[in-house]
Amino acid sequence: MTYGKFAYLYDTLMEDVPYNEWVNWVQRISAKHGMTGVKLMDLACGTGQLSIQFSLAGFEVAGVDLSEDMLAVAQAKADAQGLKIPFFQQDMTELDGHYEAYDIIGIFCDSLNYLREPLDIEKTFAGVHRHLADGGLFFFDVHSLHKMDHIFTDGPFTLNDEDISYIWNSFPGDQPHSAEHELTFFVLDEKTGMYDRVDELHYQRTFEISFYTNLLEKLGFELLEISADFLPSEPGSESERILVAARKKE
Repeated sequence: MTYGKFAYLYDTLMEDVPYNEWVNWVQRISAKHGMTGVKLMDLACGTGQLSIQFSLAGFEVAGVDLSEDMLAVAQAKADAQGLKIPFFQQDMTELDGHYEAYDIIGIFCDSLNYLREPLDIEKTFAGVHRHLADGGLFFFDVHSLHKMDHIFTDGPFTLNDEDISYIWNSFPGDQPHSAEHELTFFVLDEKTGMYDRVDELHYQRTFEISFYTNLLEKLGFELLEISADFLPSEPGSESERILVAARKKE
C-alpha cells in the first residue's frame, strides 16, 4: 500500500479526533486579541483536516507539510469542498522567506513532537517568528511528560473492526521523554476481499513546559496562555495535551 493510501487511512482512523476543539481554542484567543477572519498558516498540516475546518470557520488558510502524499490528499479534499486553500511542501524546520506575513501560525495535533532535537524546535520557532506579522499569534500543542512517559507505555492498543484493524505498540525511546510507536494495520481491500498490511514506525519526543516557554521568550514572543486538554485551566500532573498560545512582540 502506498503512503498516499495511508493518508486516507489516517483520516479514517482520526475521524473521532475533536478537531473543533483546536478551532474553538484559536477562535477564542484570536477574538480576545482583536483578530477575526485573518490569514492563518497551518504548519505540519498533514491531510489538511484542520486547514479545512479553519477555512470553513472564516480564516484565510494556507497549509504547509513535509509529505507530498499528505498534501495531495489535503488538496483533493479542499478542492472537493470548493475551498481555495494553497498547500506548500516544506520541512517546518526550514521555513523559507517566500511566504507572506501571517496573522496566525499554528502547529497542531502534537506535530511538534515529531522533532527530536531542541535545535530543530528552535529553528521551527524562529521560522514561525519570521513569517508572523508584528503582533501575530502562534499556537502549538504538545504531549505532556505524563503522557509520553506513562500513558504511551500502557499499551498495546488495539482496534478490531470489519474494514480495518490495528495493533499499536509503544516503547520508551532512546532520548528523555520520547516514545517509539510501532503500528501494524490490516485494511480490507473491497475489490479482492483480502486485507492489506501497513507497517508504520513513528518517533515522538516532548520536553518540559519551561523549555518551550524559555525558547519563546528568547526568540521574541510574549507568552499569552498555557492550558491543557482544551480545559480553561493550567496543566496538572496528569494532563495529557499541553496547549500554548504566544504573540510576536511588536
